[in-house]
Amino acid sequence: MSRSLLQKLKPYYVRKAFRYLKHYGPKDFLIRVRERMTPDEVPYGPWYEAHKTSESTLEEERRIFREEYEKTPDGPLFSILVPAYRTPDRFLKELLACVRNQVFGDYELCIANASPKEEKMRLMLEEAAEGDERIRILPLAENGGIAANTNAAIQAARGRFVCFMDHDDLIAPDALFEAWQLIRSKNVDLIYTDEDKVRDGAGGMQEHFQPHFKPDFNLDLLRSNNYVCHFLMVRRCLAEEAGGLNGAFEGAQDYEFILRLVDRIAAERIGHIPKVLYHWRTHEQSTADNPDSKQYAYESGRKALMEHLERRGLAGEVSQTKDHGFYRIRYTLTHRPLVSIIIPNRESPDLLKKCISAVRAHTRYENYEVIVVENNSSSGEILDCYRTLRAEGIRVVRWKAPDGGPDFNFSAINNFGERFAKGEYLVFLNNDVEVTEGWLEELLSVCERPDVGAAGAKLVYPDGRIQSAGIVVGIGQTAGSLFAGMNSAYSGYLHKASLMQDLSAVTAALMIVRRSVFQKVGGFDEDLAVAFNDVDLCLKIRAEGLLVVYDPFAQAVHDESVSRGDEYTKDKAQRFRQEAGRLKEKWPAYYEEGDPYYNPNFSLSRWDYTLQS
Repeated sequence: MSRSLLQKLKPYYVRKAFRYLKHYGPKDFLIRVRERMTPDEVPYGPWYEAHKTSESTLEEERRIFREEYEKTPDGPLFSILVPAYRTPDRFLKELLACVRNQVFGDYELCIANASPKEEKMRLMLEEAAEGDERIRILPLAENGGIAANTNAAIQAARGRFVCFMDHDDLIAPDALFEAWQLIRSKNVDLIYTDEDKVRDGAGGMQEHFQPHFKPDFNLDLLRSNNYVCHFLMVRRCLAEEAGGLNGAFEGAQDYEFILRLVDRIAAERIGHIPKVLYHWRTHEQSTADNPDSKQYAYESGRKALMEHLERRGLAGEVSQTKDHGFYRIRYTLTHRPLVSIIIPNRESPDLLKKCISAVRAHTRYENYEVIVVENNSSSGEILDCYRTLRAEGIRVVRWKAPDGGPDFNFSAINNFGERFAKGEYLVFLNNDVEVTEGWLEELLSVCERPDVGAAGAKLVYPDGRIQSAGIVVGIGQTAGSLFAGMNSAYSGYLHKASLMQDLSAVTAALMIVRRSVFQKVGGFDEDLAVAFNDVDLCLKIRAEGLLVVYDPFAQAVHDESVSRGDEYTKDKAQRFRQEAGRLKEKWPAYYEEGDPYYNPNFSLSRWDYTLQS
């Protein structure tokens, strides 16, 4: 980078740093600086250049479009909607060029021009439309704001799908082609893609940075942040039925619109294209590069979430987090069901006492019972401990290993404990876990939702590193915990370690499950004695159409495997391989198609959302 460019950029970055310091405060600001300064394992800029669609592939896509696509009599397939207001000349030219460069040609570009006094802009748009019948200019008498301007474009659109694009952004040449391919293979009503940011770099080149690689549809993540964002495409009839964008939610009108849409559209009819097809341009005045420029937008987003919850019949409180545009929902407990906390234990009186003491100290919710499942202990210390616990009202039940069977079977022990439970909800809690304040109310309030079957907490090691922030199927060849080993003060890729979201699995070291669901799916698979039994349970729950929620607002300290001893013996390694094989045999689609909550562009050999090299 040239010295002149550095001198030009330096004041801007200094101003940006001061904005963030003022917003976060010194401590959180330094934590975020340290996290942001950690270099990417695989830098995105070179990765993007290596993975973007090649010219030869684009030419092949053009051939497929010409030979296989048949125009329907009801007009274009896609209407790209652009609300334009005082768009800089260069940005407008680049937008027109990227749309004209689409390999899929059955589209119309509807530009709602809300700049009646910008003569140069008007002439540029008229000239573009004169040479291409697919470009339609909609002159507006005045600037009514993004929502009103976009709605004018929706009303004029003729395509079966409307596609939302900002006036200073760009789309990849195969954006519409990829959407068409998805529509051909799946009956979808709403489509979104991955995206990145782009800015002017050295030598006039565009620099791509901060990619947003997204999961397939994730309701709880959407309630935490508008992760859908760009490139949004939706059936025009549904956009019209929903009433278009609502100008009362200024700054978050797109978020509010998406929330209304997903209230109307079944999750299986929402499609995601895991490719970077939208480039969000950043400059000092844009929200993408200066989040402080639209503080009002975050409050609009909070209000949009409140209305979304009301439409869904859910009670809760929505608050903004310190990170701009990210939210926390505290769901309201609707009744006070009995919760059975099941703790397997073998020997380890000190661990068990610490575990139960933490439950007592940090559980404000009073309607719970504790069941300790004793597993082949013999020491006098633990037997004395059990006598004390029984005197204090805690039930201790004895599981015996079957003749010839292993003396430890996590699945069998917990299934045995469930038989003695009286609660409507079950909490599975390892004896080496110490819960923190408010944990049970938090998990129960999430699991009470009718669409949720299980929820799990954020677990950290005693030294402050993350042990588990949810589980992805396929990581580490079988399944692995996200952000394992990361400083728990860090929030992770796009704050995902600190956001409530749906995942394929959570760890049973601390998990809540609705008991009726647990029984319906047959409990833990006892052939998975030690490893992956929690993953299998969660996948069975998901197969019933219910969500498994990772809730980072319920936290606990996990001194993992302290009570089980050495796991690295030859026999245990063999058992691990057998159980990994059983999981893969039971759930082949997760390994053939990938975990739907984890973008396929991420590595499966790491746990921190590192790109595949």
